Amino acid sequence: MTPSAAPPPKGPSGPSGSQASLVADKGLRGGALGLFSSTVIGLASTAPAYSLAATLGVIAAVVGLQSPVVIILAFVPMFLIAYGYKGLNQVDPDCGTTFTWASRAFGPHTGWLGGWGIVAADIIVMANLAQIAGQYGFQLVGAPGLAHNTLWTMVAGVVWIALMTWICYIGIEVSANLQKVLLTVEVVMLLVLAVTALVKVYSGTAPGTSLHIAWSWFDPTRLRSLDAFTTGILTTVFIYWGWDSCVSVNEETADRTRTPGRAAVTSTVILLCVYLLVATSALSFAGVARTGIGLANPDNASDVLSNLGNEVFGSGAGGQALTKLLILMVLTSAAASTQTTILPTARTTLSMATFKALPAHFARVHPRFLTPTWSTVGMGLASAVFFVLLSRVSENLLADSIGSVGLMIAFYYGLTGFACVWYFRKVLHLGPRALWTRGIMPGLGGAMLLYFFVDACVVYAAPDYGSTSWTLPFPPHWQLGGVFVTGLGSLVLGGVLMLVYRLISPAFFRQEIIAVSAHEKDHAPDEERP
Repeated sequence: MTPSAAPPPKGPSGPSGSQASLVADKGLRGGALGLFSSTVIGLASTAPAYSLAATLGVIAAVVGLQSPVVIILAFVPMFLIAYGYKGLNQVDPDCGTTFTWASRAFGPHTGWLGGWGIVAADIIVMANLAQIAGQYGFQLVGAPGLAHNTLWTMVAGVVWIALMTWICYIGIEVSANLQKVLLTVEVVMLLVLAVTALVKVYSGTAPGTSLHIAWSWFDPTRLRSLDAFTTGILTTVFIYWGWDSCVSVNEETADRTRTPGRAAVTSTVILLCVYLLVATSALSFAGVARTGIGLANPDNASDVLSNLGNEVFGSGAGGQALTKLLILMVLTSAAASTQTTILPTARTTLSMATFKALPAHFARVHPRFLTPTWSTVGMGLASAVFFVLLSRVSENLLADSIGSVGLMIAFYYGLTGFACVWYFRKVLHLGPRALWTRGIMPGLGGAMLLYFFVDACVVYAAPDYGSTSWTLPFPPHWQLGGVFVTGLGSLVLGGVLMLVYRLISPAFFRQEIIAVSAHEKDHAPDEERP
């Protein structure tokens, strides 16, 4: 069926459950997810194992032994922004999240760009997830030659995207149940790896490069430069990114004004604990040397956990079995993240289409599965096409495109933080809780991400940063780093697409139905009243 694109009803008149009346009915399956399922989706979306495998080496190369403190510092803006999501979702549980909230706070143009930030980041990261899935799939079945073959990895990655798209298409409950299984395998194996590594370090059976954990690893004053700090933070933000997926499925969640926000905050805290344990144990076992098993060895940067697993578990029969399980863990992590990357993007475009910010076809929902149809399939197709194009053009370009995701994460997370402050600006005086959770915390998180975004643009613009560089085709013919061009270029492309769509279909940009009135802003949930 095709949900109506008519304006949603007038906003809430008080702090009751009627706050959900802001949300246009899109035909999704309401009440399908509880707090546990929502938290699982938030955790699985970040793909802890895949994220550590792909970025821990890069973090170690940039900040060395200060990797643990950078992981803690990167958690701070994520935690603050999670409270922004929690507050906004409580009064406006719309699956469009940043798109809807930024539109209500700052107007349709800003909201459209916020929605584009989500879509672009997810499509770009899907290319890397597909590549990882293809490589690890071949490693798991004992075909390392195919794992390093670009063509076969590309074919396997496309099949993987198609499979995950189909699972998302047939129902949110199927997706959530699969996530529980995949996440269990992932977390258990991460804990086994971390504990085994620490036992070997402190029993004296670890390699000579091992180190005992020191308090200096948690001292931010030992970071060698501000640029290294910023680059490390923006890289580390990537491993936390994804918890907002549990808010994107808010319209399919029981008690949708509260459960998704609680799941978002809970997910970020659990992630901090997991990342600190694994990163600290890996650092202790392998060190940060640029040779051998050192985490900063560029030869291991794209697959730290697989190389580390061989050393931690050993070459015996039991060790080989655990190493295989570790490969399976990263594969299931990529699978979980692929699936939960499709979920929020499909729901963002569904919401955008419901409010006429995209063609009406993207607002269609399957009559039996109650999932977005065009939005889900479209996300899968766009991801597959992008992955194939980058794979055929250059693996270096693919690597730089992944590095650029950090800019888009900082953009739309930061925008959400600022939207929260502006959205609630008239109720911040009602008490300390409202001031902190709706004003200071999300505003500070947004300001931090804005700083990281600007500073990272400066760092990424250097032509020697990343794997590729581009020369402007017009004077002054500056040479710029590929990470900067891909990241900022994606946002500029979003601006161009927005202007083109405005010419084709100006209804969304002229309407005021998405704006929240002053009367609506004067109300806050009961627990925020003095």
